[in-house]
Amino acid sequence: MYEDDRRGRWEQRTEVPLALASVAFLIAYAVRVLATGLPGVGQDLTLAVMLGAWTLFVVDYAVRWRLGGQGLRFVRTNWLDALVVLLPLLRPLRIVRLYEAVQRRHGQPRLSLYARVITYAGVSAVLLGFAGALAVYQRERGAPGTSMHTFGDAVWWTCATLTTVGYGDVVPVTFWGRLIAVGMMAGGLALLGAVTGSFSSWLIQVFSREDDERPPGS
Repeated sequence: MYEDDRRGRWEQRTEVPLALASVAFLIAYAVRVLATGLPGVGQDLTLAVMLGAWTLFVVDYAVRWRLGGQGLRFVRTNWLDALVVLLPLLRPLRIVRLYEAVQRRHGQPRLSLYARVITYAGVSAVLLGFAGALAVYQRERGAPGTSMHTFGDAVWWTCATLTTVGYGDVVPVTFWGRLIAVGMMAGGLALLGAVTGSFSSWLIQVFSREDDERPPGS
């Protein structure tokens, strides 16, 4: 119980700094990918920001692992956090968790459960889509036979992939680009399933309430 309290206090104290580090990492990566002709000093600065933020992520994971007192079980039960350490571009998704924590500190969340799921899924889709577009564009631009010549092409491909439409007019041709595509497909299916399931559950709840309020025999 004492270790749980220490871990809880650590997470409360580091949530905001880590969220800021996540935003800094994403901005630095975006500048590094999109700013063509960035001078050497700019390249070094963005790299330093990314490495500094990633170091904070690793330290946070190590401290929570140590305070958890679970050994390897911590890795199994917190596999998503381990994945975020390996793929720091996914770290900005924790901003959604920060918003939830802030809302709970000020009492009950203002939005209903279904509205929160849909809102958080939407925000996650935007963050995941932007990060995915940056990553695939970095790998695909200039590759032989690529159809992804601009960042706009990457954004279009990301939208088609996350929504599981897949027009096929813009596709990754490199190994790493296709590997990113697999992750984007999985993320799109998960987010789409969360929104669809929550909306369906909300409709069922509304119709059930209307049936309960309807006078007998009507």
